[in-house]
Amino acid sequence: MALKFTTSYIEDAVGVFQYYKRLADGAMSQLTDEQFFQVLDPEMNSVAIIVKHMSGNMVSRWTDFLISDGEKPTRNRDLEFCEPPATRAGVHECWEHGWQTLFSALESLTEADLGRTVTIRGEAHSVMQAVNRQLAHYPYHCGQIVFLSKHLRYADWKTLSVPRGHSQEFNQKVAAGELSQR
Repeated sequence: MALKFTTSYIEDAVGVFQYYKRLADGAMSQLTDEQFFQVLDPEMNSVAIIVKHMSGNMVSRWTDFLISDGEKPTRNRDLEFCEPPATRAGVHECWEHGWQTLFSALESLTEADLGRTVTIRGEAHSVMQAVNRQLAHYPYHCGQIVFLSKHLRYADWKTLSVPRGHSQEFNQKVAAGELSQR
């Protein structure tokens, strides 16, 4: 999955987060406004709600990352699963703010910070553990966004990776240097 060989944990983590953000962005860009807010059943979340939750989590976890608990007292997680902003632009603003908060925090870290201790809900984590926790959480939700988008677009879906039945052709182009593996 690496775009380039690296021995920097932070650089690699940033790259993985960027990759999953691109996947979710690509999926969301294919949705109509109606589909963006559509709920498939009463127990499911719309893409807009997933984005609202992810943004709330990112802002809470990554604001003052090294100096305050990752679960900020101002965060109300339960409200993240209710009424998203009324417009797609409003949801997009939350999305970008969350990611910018994450990338700013990560890019300010040094490899020496990885062993430092941070807390999330009062529980101690090394910086590396806290990053790994979010490297599991955000791709999970990005996968939900892709899945819902693909379902909602169905016949009009434009693949975000190697199309079915084209793996061999893709591998040949990668080997020939014509394509990146991502």
